[in-house]
Amino acid sequence: MIMKLDFASSVPIYQQIRDQIVQAVADGIFMDGDRLPTIRALAQEVGINTMTVNKAYQLLKQEGYIITDRRNGAVVQCASGKKKAVEKKIKKELEVLTAEAKTAGISQEEFLQLCREIYGR
Repeated sequence: MIMKLDFASSVPIYQQIRDQIVQAVADGIFMDGDRLPTIRALAQEVGINTMTVNKAYQLLKQEGYIITDRRNGAVVQCASGKKKAVEKKIKKELEVLTAEAKTAGISQEEFLQLCREIYGR
């Protein structure tokens, strides 16, 4: 699994790992039932502490993207049953992004076009 981590970013490394795994699920790179690398293997691959990967996996587990057990490790679980929770989270984040877009002078149509482009990927 190839991860592109930006160590100079203000986004924490565990959040970058979480975001890239969610993106891989959305893009169909990871499918329901696929196993993720072990915490130790992923930490070695990207050259970070195992606790950082563990934190990312715990976040993914809390959000319903993966399930874990001692025998099978971390396994992707489609979050289709979490639609309401995801909608609530997206709404909260979109409120902030919308405010930022308005203050930057981005029109509603420009904002919606950006959303369409990103969603269509």
